[in-house]
Amino acid sequence: MAQAAFEEVVEDFEFLEDWEDRYRMVIDMGKAMPDMPDALKAPATRVEGCASQVWLHIAPEGGVFHFQGDSDAMIVKGLIALLHRLYDGVPVAEVAAIDARAELGRLGLNEHLSAQRSNGLRAMIERIRKTAA
Repeated sequence: MAQAAFEEVVEDFEFLEDWEDRYRMVIDMGKAMPDMPDALKAPATRVEGCASQVWLHIAPEGGVFHFQGDSDAMIVKGLIALLHRLYDGVPVAEVAAIDARAELGRLGLNEHLSAQRSNGLRAMIERIRKTAA
């Protein structure tokens, strides 16, 4: 089961009729995310396999998974916001049990992202899962 914040996104998506509105919502979620400090945008936090610049700073605390992310592409920053709603605040031990592809599939993203964006999303999920493990 996904986080409550992600479930809200699923509900909101059900009310949006076309993909242009859904993309706009994802982009708006990315714009609403706090900027990641430049000091954290380092080679160690850069996610390889993404067409755009992507950084994830993963910092679990007290057994709870937390991360910050940023990208130079607005749609990708929106995808980071979706992942944040899916994973942030989850007990670290439960991160591996989240099937991100299935959860994001509930939004219809699997059919509407380009191959490059899909590869980048997979790379971000892989980084999150590896770090949590």
